Amino acid sequence: MLDALSYLALEVKYLDEATAFYRDHLELPVRRETEREVALAAGGTDLVLRRPESLPRGGLHTHYAFSCPAGGYDEWWDRLSESFELEEHTFGPVRSLYFYDTEGNCVEVMGRDDGEERTVTGLVEVVLEVADLDRARAFYEALGMETVDEGEARKRVRLTAGPFDFELWEPHLGLADARGGVHVDVGFETSDPERALEAVRDEVTDVAREDGGVRVTDPDGHSLFFA
Repeated sequence: MLDALSYLALEVKYLDEATAFYRDHLELPVRRETEREVALAAGGTDLVLRRPESLPRGGLHTHYAFSCPAGGYDEWWDRLSESFELEEHTFGPVRSLYFYDTEGNCVEVMGRDDGEERTVTGLVEVVLEVADLDRARAFYEALGMETVDEGEARKRVRLTAGPFDFELWEPHLGLADARGGVHVDVGFETSDPERALEAVRDEVTDVAREDGGVRVTDPDGHSLFFA
């Protein structure tokens, strides 16, 4: 039902500073820019940096992951370690590095793709903070996501939609002291936005049709846009 992650929006106080961070350190090109927000290209997904001047605001202290070619991971480590104190974790054969941006978001770069280049190939994981793990899992499973992992202490659930993953965290500190994001704004590509709405209509609030899609608010206050 959810074919791709079209954008992730983060709330920032100073657009120039946050844009320079992602442009200079992660080499993300600017796709579009207004007085309120800047969208940078992370493969086929936009990373949107947004001033908190209206709703939806964008997420605070959000943990999320970029993908990169496994062969270029060491180059990313060498480049980023010049400016940041990095933390590394491994997941089977995949290595991931963690560091923080100007707004306190925990940024992960995951060396999981084929190739040798030092480049960002996509935005492939977002972590949301939720109040009730069972309720949140049922909500996202209704949108077609599949649970693939669960924390031993029942603090987190990992779901996948194929090209991207969501982790749902009850409030806690995760790897690299990351936290799940609050009032996160995410957009999805889907062949049938109305079908996505119908799947969760009884659980959402603030339904609005805009820009050729449907915007809703999930039970934990996250803004979802289906288009």
